[in-house]
Amino acid sequence: MASDATRAQASRPQPSPWHAPTSGTTIAAAALMIFGGVMAIFEGISALAKDNLLVVTRHYLFEFNLTAWGWIHLIVGILLVVGGCAVISGALWARYFGVFIAGLGAIANFLWLPFYPLWALILVAVNLFVVWALCTGMHREADSGSTA
Repeated sequence: MASDATRAQASRPQPSPWHAPTSGTTIAAAALMIFGGVMAIFEGISALAKDNLLVVTRHYLFEFNLTAWGWIHLIVGILLVVGGCAVISGALWARYFGVFIAGLGAIANFLWLPFYPLWALILVAVNLFVVWALCTGMHREADSGSTA
């Protein structure tokens, strides 16, 4: 006769290779990805509109014009929002995509520092936290799945 614990474990659905369990850390990372993506979209729109909000500097190592930066932030922002929604759905590929695109977002905002320093620093911190949370969430969820 099988014990109750063995029957409960046998009746538990097997994890899919395409989806992974989500923890609170992963959901927080997804929410911050969506927030950071929306803010990056606003950065992109602001740069494309060429409003007076941004300061144009000279003699900076990365001298792209505001139109180029606008498109960069707009595309990265859209990808962050899409990746955040995919992470919420539990898609395993979305975590890796989220780490990649949040890393790109952190780099893009670091390079954006001369134009709007406070906004850029906040989004660098948000994107780095997303990378940490997605990597930590994967590690914690893998550990909890193997011990259960």
